[in-house]
Amino acid sequence: MNAPIRDDEMNKILLKPRFQIIINKSIDDILQKFETLKKEGHSKYMIKVVSNHVVIDIPDHEAHFWSPQLHFEVERIEQGKSLIKGLLGPKPKVWTFFMFLHFAIAIAFVVFFVMLYVKWSLNQNYHIALAMCLLTPVLSFGLYFAGQVGKKIGRKQIQELYHYLLKITHQ
Repeated sequence: MNAPIRDDEMNKILLKPRFQIIINKSIDDILQKFETLKKEGHSKYMIKVVSNHVVIDIPDHEAHFWSPQLHFEVERIEQGKSLIKGLLGPKPKVWTFFMFLHFAIAIAFVVFFVMLYVKWSLNQNYHIALAMCLLTPVLSFGLYFAGQVGKKIGRKQIQELYHYLLKITHQ
């Protein structure tokens, strides 16, 4: 796989593209390379290694709100062969913020829907509640499209992280 964000239909929808790579190296060899890069400080990227998980971040001076993060896990397939399962996406604080906004919009929809039903049942003016019930899904779709724009803004950095991973694992 040359690019983690392929132009197929599924990856046009996903905000956090996933990938898998089979490497003809042991887990220890792969993790040791990243530990060495982290300790020596020769890497352009910030690297964290915990157990068989590795997180690679864009350096602070190049990072922006939409900068991605590469997280991958290394699993043993057989002797001397490993599987890298990766995820490219926004940093956890950005992802959590977007999930919080989606959750808040969902709660607002339920509240305004209940208001709409009660006001309609009591034959009162329900236009504001109806407008808000129609607005909340629009806001939710707006957040989704903002995430897609963010993915496009961070696409170059996503490609850089992915190619960096390939370069280090295939050395």
